Amino acid sequence: MTENHNKILTPELKAKLSKIKHLALDMDGTIYLGSQLFPFTIDFLDSMDKAGVGHSFLTNNPTKSVADYLHKLEGMGIKATEDNMYTTSLAAIDYIKKTHPEAKRLFMLGTPSMVSQFEKAGFEACADDPDDVPDVLVVAFDTTLVYPRLCRAAWWASQGIPYVATNPDRVCPTDQRVVLVDCGSLQKCIEHATGRRPDIVLGKPDPTMLQGIMDRHGLKPEEIAMIGDRIYTDTAMAHNAGAVGVLVLSGETTLETAEKVRQDAATNPNPEFYPPDVIVRDIKELGELIIESKKA
Repeated sequence: MTENHNKILTPELKAKLSKIKHLALDMDGTIYLGSQLFPFTIDFLDSMDKAGVGHSFLTNNPTKSVADYLHKLEGMGIKATEDNMYTTSLAAIDYIKKTHPEAKRLFMLGTPSMVSQFEKAGFEACADDPDDVPDVLVVAFDTTLVYPRLCRAAWWASQGIPYVATNPDRVCPTDQRVVLVDCGSLQKCIEHATGRRPDIVLGKPDPTMLQGIMDRHGLKPEEIAMIGDRIYTDTAMAHNAGAVGVLVLSGETTLETAEKVRQDAATNPNPEFYPPDVIVRDIKELGELIIESKKA
């Protein structure tokens, strides 16, 4: 187990983990990194199934449609259905339908795969044309972004069009030698150019996605654990939803950073970030803890 954190399964931790009925699993940095599945992921999912603990895959990365994510998981040997997936694209679709029920036409910074998810939900994509006025501007992590479309998005933001961002992530984790500029950085670019921030930033740490999973499976907050590699999104969302927050050290966050967050929270009544309930090396270690906690 992770040194200095879970050497002893305390009664408090055992009681917390014994209540877990469902796992909300971040994807990149948690079950795989970039294009490489962690070698323990499939065994972990199988052991959780046998222990009666369900799971959902939850990601702030909207670049792929649900169908594309399921295809990617299948290619890695993971069997999943649409019921196992909840993405920021789905969260944005649900939000727009709820708050702007009349909206049909969207200007989107997003990949063709993401755009197809919105079209499947009944929306239409606006052209890069000042006369094709959208009902809502949607800014997402766009790996196909070209400069003119960024400028058009900034124009619509400056015109007061309702503005939804899919996620706050500054960068996307990768096993390649490159920095993948994510949605949060695009928002900052638009803000610097126009002074306009999004009306809402969905995705983690906003609790909407986790609440959606709880509603779907009839779960109480203490019965679901959010597992991810980022304190400022994954475990922050768990805190915001009242769920159990588990930090894995297999992605972005280092043990040193996690320790600093814990120290700050211990001395600051209003910390910038709340520490996770559990810190583990990876999901393999988490699985061992959960199974041990459920023993009589």
